[in-house]
This record gives sequence, structure tokens and C-alpha cells, in this order.
Amino acid sequence: MTKKDLRIVYLGTPEFAVASLKALVEGGYNIVAVVTMPDKPAGRGHQLQFSDVKKYALEVGLPVLQPEKLKDEAFVEELRSYKADLQIVVAFRMLPEIVWAMPRLGTFNIHGSLLPHYRGAAPINWAVINGEKETGLTTFMLKHEIDTGNMILQERIPIGEDENVGSVHDRLMELSKSMVLRTVDLIIDCENKGIEVPTTPQPEIAELRPAPKIFKEDCEIKFNEKTAQEVHNFVRGLSPYPAAWANLTINGQEFENVKIYSVEVSDKGALVVPCKEGAVSILELQVPGKKRMDIKSFLNGLH
Repeated sequence: MTKKDLRIVYLGTPEFAVASLKALVEGGYNIVAVVTMPDKPAGRGHQLQFSDVKKYALEVGLPVLQPEKLKDEAFVEELRSYKADLQIVVAFRMLPEIVWAMPRLGTFNIHGSLLPHYRGAAPINWAVINGEKETGLTTFMLKHEIDTGNMILQERIPIGEDENVGSVHDRLMELSKSMVLRTVDLIIDCENKGIEVPTTPQPEIAELRPAPKIFKEDCEIKFNEKTAQEVHNFVRGLSPYPAAWANLTINGQEFENVKIYSVEVSDKGALVVPCKEGAVSILELQVPGKKRMDIKSFLNGLH
């Protein structure tokens, strides 16, 4: 079997998933179909917006499936018609067994953490929020419980002391391109040799660090409940998206839902906020209705 013989269905939605798909397409692998989220209305005009994966798939002429429900009989039959040997999942939603068990070689996922830690929807954010010094990518075979399957490959990268989640996301996205190709090549090689793909069960760890989905209310900075270092990690773990926020009183003026993109652990600066322990100096923010700006520009614009 060659990479042109292996029939692959690719499942993904956001920009992060485009990098791996593009690497496969440009590498000459046989992507027979792409599954992504349904179009969603966005913006003031509520125009239907395509996912990043759909945009790329259409550019290169790949069939696109957009099921509302993954157990829908019509979708399952259409998916089956592509006769995939392998499915690859990158930043998609949880799959029912009828989908992930369909290909004869199974379905593997690329997850943005060093499993078994940070299983869940926001692994990159939570690694930075928790002050981790490193993170990485794991490819693993899907099974019933989410993000628990046997690991195929794992690769680590360091997290800089002041690095935000946007930067870590982009570096992992770049790394995903080689990870997906190495994983597929390993599967092809094992198939040609008539052996099973070597995998490693995820280690049993008593206190796993989770990575649940992050909502707006989770992004509020509670200065009086966190140390200065914890606030620093919290802000960079949510910057630039979805962005930490707080209600602030500045020069006697009340500002609600202020997005804060950057702080430093310091009690000296143009705008200092005390914390449970220590203080942070806000470096970059955005008030509702205004553009994102550095703190000096913001203060200069105040009456």
C-alpha cells in the first residue's frame, strides 16, 4: 500500500486543523472527503460563515460533509460510501462509535497536549493558565472515553515564561503538520508489514489536569483570589482569545468588561492592580467599543 492507495477521511473545523489537512494534501495523500461543522451565521449581517477547514477543502476541490448530527442515518451512509481505510480527527467534536469505528484501520486524533494530562476542549489554554513549562502534541487511536485511547506518537515543546496561548497554538499547529504525516506513514508501513501499529496505553495518573471548554464567565480575572503570578499566567493563557476580562476603576472612571491581553508581575507601572499576593501592571487592554491598545495610549486618551 502507498499513500495514494490509503483512503482517508479528515474531520476538523478551525484554523488549527487546516495545517494538518494541507500537509496531507500537499504531500500527495489520498483525502477522499472532509467532515466539518455546519455553516454558522456570523457578524452584523448574520451571513453564513464557512469553517476554516471547509474554506480550504473547497479551494482544493475536496468533497465536504457537514452533518448537524453525527448519528444521522443519511450522514452515516454517505460517510460509509467513501470507503475510508483511515479517519483523522483534528480539533473536531466528540465522535459516536458508529463513526470512529467505521474505517478498517480505525480513527486517530491529534490532541494539543501531553496526554493523559489536559484531556478536553481547551488543552493549550489550560497548560498556559496552569503555568506549565512544556506542552506538546499526542496522536492516539480513538475509543469510547474521550481523549483516552492508546498513544501512537508524542512530541514536546517548551512554553516560554511570558509566552501567550496564541504563540503556543501557532507553534503546535506548525508541529502538527509533521506529526500527522509521521503517524500516517507509520500506519502505512505497519499495514505493509502485516503488523499492528505500535501504541502505548496512557499512564494511570491519580491527579490528572483537565482542560474543559472555556466560557466567558470563566475568563473573569479575580485579582483578590489569585497571586500576581497566577494572574499573569491566567491572562497569557487566554490571550489573544478568548481574552481575560475584568471590571476596573481607572482615575475615578468605571470600566466594565475590559479585555486584558498582557500584564507583568510588578508593583510599578502606569496601571497597577493589587492581587491576593503581590501586584500586576497591566500592559495591554481593550475597553468595549474601542480598539486594543497599550496602556500608555489608553491612559493618554482618558479625560
